Amino acid sequence: MEKKYNVVQDKLKCLCDPEIFSFESTAELKPFKDGIIGQKRAVNAIDTGMRIDQEGYNIYISGVTGSGRSTYANTIAERKSSEKKVPNDLCYVFNFDNPEKPKALSLPPGTGIRLDSDMENIIKDLKEEIPEVFQSDEYDEARNKIMSQYQEKSNSIMEEFDKKINKEGFTLQNTASGTVPVPIDEDGNTIKQEAFQKFNEEKKSKLREKSQQIQNDMEKMMREIRELKSEAQKKLKEMEKKLSLNVIEPRIKNLQDKYSDVKEIVQYLEKVKYDITQNLDKFKDSEDQSQKQKLAKLFEQKDDSSFFIRYKVNLLINNKDTEGAPVIVEHNPTFYNLFGKIEAKSQFGTLTTDFTMIKSGDVHEANGGYLIMKVKDLLTKPFAWETLKRVLINHEIIVENIGEQYRSIPISGLKPEGIPIDIKIILIGDPYIYQLLYHYDEEFKKLFKIRADFDYEMKRNKNNMKKFASFLASICRKESLNHFTPNAVAEVIEYSSKMSEDKDKMTAKFNQILEVIYEANSLSEKNNRKLVQKQDVQQAIEERIKRANLIEDKILEKIKDEQILINVKGKETGQINGLSVYQTGQYSFGRPTRITAQTFMGQEGIINIEREADMSGNIHNKAVLIFSGYLGNKYAQDTPLSLNASLAFEQSYGGIDGDSATAAELIAILSSISEFPLKQNLAITGSMNQKGKIQPIGGVNEKIEGFYKVCKDKDISGQQGVVIPEQNINNLMLKDEIIQEVKKDKFHIYSVSNIDEAIEIMFDKPSDEVHQKVKKVMKEKAEKAAKLKAEDKMIGK
Repeated sequence: MEKKYNVVQDKLKCLCDPEIFSFESTAELKPFKDGIIGQKRAVNAIDTGMRIDQEGYNIYISGVTGSGRSTYANTIAERKSSEKKVPNDLCYVFNFDNPEKPKALSLPPGTGIRLDSDMENIIKDLKEEIPEVFQSDEYDEARNKIMSQYQEKSNSIMEEFDKKINKEGFTLQNTASGTVPVPIDEDGNTIKQEAFQKFNEEKKSKLREKSQQIQNDMEKMMREIRELKSEAQKKLKEMEKKLSLNVIEPRIKNLQDKYSDVKEIVQYLEKVKYDITQNLDKFKDSEDQSQKQKLAKLFEQKDDSSFFIRYKVNLLINNKDTEGAPVIVEHNPTFYNLFGKIEAKSQFGTLTTDFTMIKSGDVHEANGGYLIMKVKDLLTKPFAWETLKRVLINHEIIVENIGEQYRSIPISGLKPEGIPIDIKIILIGDPYIYQLLYHYDEEFKKLFKIRADFDYEMKRNKNNMKKFASFLASICRKESLNHFTPNAVAEVIEYSSKMSEDKDKMTAKFNQILEVIYEANSLSEKNNRKLVQKQDVQQAIEERIKRANLIEDKILEKIKDEQILINVKGKETGQINGLSVYQTGQYSFGRPTRITAQTFMGQEGIINIEREADMSGNIHNKAVLIFSGYLGNKYAQDTPLSLNASLAFEQSYGGIDGDSATAAELIAILSSISEFPLKQNLAITGSMNQKGKIQPIGGVNEKIEGFYKVCKDKDISGQQGVVIPEQNINNLMLKDEIIQEVKKDKFHIYSVSNIDEAIEIMFDKPSDEVHQKVKKVMKEKAEKAAKLKAEDKMIGK
């Protein structure tokens, strides 16, 4: 009866014909240059994001790990960057108007490093040349002239004052408390204290008043002399400035001419010139700086040389040798790595800083280009995500230390000027994080308007298979691996299809494919082969399985030793072999599970023992309710379901979830009700709906292979097999060993589209016969239940 449901041999695996490849080895193929295979949707989305320069068109690339997202992001960014112009250099210079707010300069590429060198040279030269000005004869002559004029005027004023007070009977005398007027006699001699005391009070009073008057006049005279001195010093400074400008101005002018096309530099140099003329004393003493520096270093004091830091150029970004726009990939996107920081040094326990200690971050380096990051890494770094959004919204980056804006008392004395930013951010993450950000972060949807979804699989057509071979050739060249024969390439493609669980698809998880390529190459080298052969790929796959299938082997061992009870022969009532998939890291495997059902009179319906024990997941609970609906529709149209049925996954000590055992559970209940036995040489998997239609499930290859291994250990009789949903035929990529057993008619794969077909196979009876028996039993139970209920009422009366 079941033969009509047999899956024919050529549908058990989709072979890749090596004849489609027109090469002897992949060494003959040109390197793969398309960037990615089978991701047209994602490629178009990324291309759109790359073309649009308007605000918010940053890119979020989502997909599964290993699908080539990062590699393609790097490749396309590098390709696009070559089409863009080289961005400007970025640097900070001293702000002569507001020293606490360093000035940012955006300069043409390569200009920054030249300006840095030119400023260092000009200051070095001026530190030598300005002192020479003050040692010249011209300077001495001009200085002496100014000082002589001052001296003559001050002496003249003092002489006139002295003559005046002499006429009034006084002279000036130096004392410990300063210069004071004292009275003199007619001969010009100072009057002693004893003689003064002999004067009458009127004369003494007049002398005191006169002395006070002279004292006041003397103060006026001293002010006049001080004003003359101040004027002389002013003239001296003007003269020094004039002479110094003879040295300073030509040099500054040369630089201004050199950078005449950069307005910011011309303005900056003008301020430099003015500042130097206002601080000539620092340049005068430059010859003594070396000794002062040694002493300052000895005592950890600030030396005068720190003054000249103001003339330095802090070159943050040097694009002198850059070609195209920058592409920065950050694997550790911390706040400081992204946005830079202001460093400081300790002196006497106090932190000091200046504009030369401002350090750049990735955003500075990627300005004008692309910055690529993994979103999970970004979101786990404090302050990084919020600051990045602020930079993108304001189009400006301000260097500040982490958490500075949250301190009640800021510790940094610098507030650097913001730098305009033009950057495209490419974030790489999974769909789940995208959905969270899209729904819970209002700014995210405005800043990342392009989503590029990488598929986890691609179509298996000739074009993609040839591209895959070209990709494999590129890997061999890049990693210096042995090249692959057409048969070996075909084997890798078949493995890729098995990973995708679809004959018409290939997996897009390139990282796992690369692992097989590397391991197959290692085996070919071990076997002294110059090319990787089909057997190398097969062995590599088998060894990968062997490294990861310890748990599977332990379970098979327990089944063989009958510690886990599984029958693969005979018939049993209310007992069926279901199939489940176990996941252990990268490796997943299938194993049969005994499902049992017991039915008895009652009104509770289906009792899911797994749910009662809190071991059943939501999907499994839903599946039980679904086939409960099927039972009601099929058997309770005329009479109520007077039935209790308990279901159990025997020897299951972990959680149960999923709906792939729905058909098996229903058939086990029908067997218990009808008392028709079920074949134990078969296992069945399949979901179903309330109408009795069988629905596809996942892991079909693992489930078939798992039951086959159990049958093999228990000696295949030629009757064993697996029942699968008809829709899963397209997912079959079975091992060659199983295909050979099917070919020999020793193992069987059956496909069904509805529950009636599954019933025919499992009961080895027509489905109508089973349904009639179930209806009969259900009717008998309903009549008996009604009779018992009536008897209970009679007893109650």
